[in-house]
Amino acid sequence: MRSMSRAIKVDYLSRVEGEGNLYVEIENNQISKVELGIFEAPRFFEAFLRGRKYVEVPDITARICGICPVAYIMSSSRAIEKILGIEVDECTDILRRIIYLGEWIESHLLHVLMLHAPDFLGHESIIGIAKENPDIVKKGLKLKSWGNSVMKVIGGRSVHPISCRVGGFYRIIRKEELETLIKHSDVMGRYAEDLLKWVLTLKIPELKRDVEYVSLKGVNEYPILRGRVVSNRGLDIAEDVFEEYVETEQVRYSTSLRYRIRGRSYYVVGPLARYNNNYHLLRPEVREVIESYGYGPQLSNSFQSIIARAAETYHAVLEIKELIKKYSEPAKPYEEGGVMEGVGSAITEAPRGILYHRYELDGKGYVINSNIIPPTSQNLASIERDIIAFNDELVKMDLSDLQRLAEHVVRNYDPCISCATHFIKVINIKINT
Repeated sequence: MRSMSRAIKVDYLSRVEGEGNLYVEIENNQISKVELGIFEAPRFFEAFLRGRKYVEVPDITARICGICPVAYIMSSSRAIEKILGIEVDECTDILRRIIYLGEWIESHLLHVLMLHAPDFLGHESIIGIAKENPDIVKKGLKLKSWGNSVMKVIGGRSVHPISCRVGGFYRIIRKEELETLIKHSDVMGRYAEDLLKWVLTLKIPELKRDVEYVSLKGVNEYPILRGRVVSNRGLDIAEDVFEEYVETEQVRYSTSLRYRIRGRSYYVVGPLARYNNNYHLLRPEVREVIESYGYGPQLSNSFQSIIARAAETYHAVLEIKELIKKYSEPAKPYEEGGVMEGVGSAITEAPRGILYHRYELDGKGYVINSNIIPPTSQNLASIERDIIAFNDELVKMDLSDLQRLAEHVVRNYDPCISCATHFIKVINIKINT
């Protein structure tokens, strides 16, 4: 007979970006406490952005994350461009979308193959998958490398690109440079399709929970650079007023803030949210594969996030090829704006979900204040609630199996813990005087 009180404590979560821990306590066959702790030290980006010139902001914020620097570059650039009255041309917009999609590919492949799929197949790492299915691992790694190449061709390098700036790019990206990527695009498309089909054969655990999915809403294209903020529960707002609709929370065991929709519960951002709110905008080839395996427009289980990521990867490869064909070189690399004081905010879709940036500039173009809301911070509370929703299954398990499944739930969200760190822990200390 099992004891009345049990607990697991994972001091260092594995196969996630950054450092976090997990504590789950069970009393009388009920999960009584779940704490997803973030203990990385905050890096105070918003503080040391103060007093910096607006042109420096994209390069500085890109250093928040080595996996998705383009997301930070694009959210910050678009927010500042609003203040300066800059509207980029179609050529710049195409380039931005291509490099962003390249980041989606490399980030999604990192998570799908190396961090997430081992959970479904009972392996500790990608090495186990490689022994069983070397072909899918080889294809996945080549696909990830191609995503990195997309970023390098446009950005100058695949980690912290150096060609992007407010208003566009520091140089004109030549058509022939992009055409080098097309040489391998057909093969990459087949690899991405094979990856999606392989993911669709994975055995997905059942998890039923009523969730609000929040993402950008695309109009004519799958959302990445812009769009209204929508949800499956009727939220439909402009990106500029996002902060007015969310509430911020802090818990004692985490250096990351948490968010909920005002007057409502916690919400989920990321591939599942984008997929559910924009399924009709996925490429027909992608939808055809998904539906041939019995899935459809709605994925309501966080374990199915691996399907959404694989679907977005296939979509990204197909779209990059079309965008390169459509691209023509602009007359100049970037647009200049008039330096002025003001406030601007913008949201783009990072691989892990909506990434919000807001900046206030003075009359000389220096940052006065800023606020950055990364996707992982918005998902943290929902991760804990997913674990609680698994109560009936978890309480029956041995501690080792309980820990394995609880960690799997965390990895469903591909948390980027380093991005999420925001505040320091405050400890009350009594001083005798």
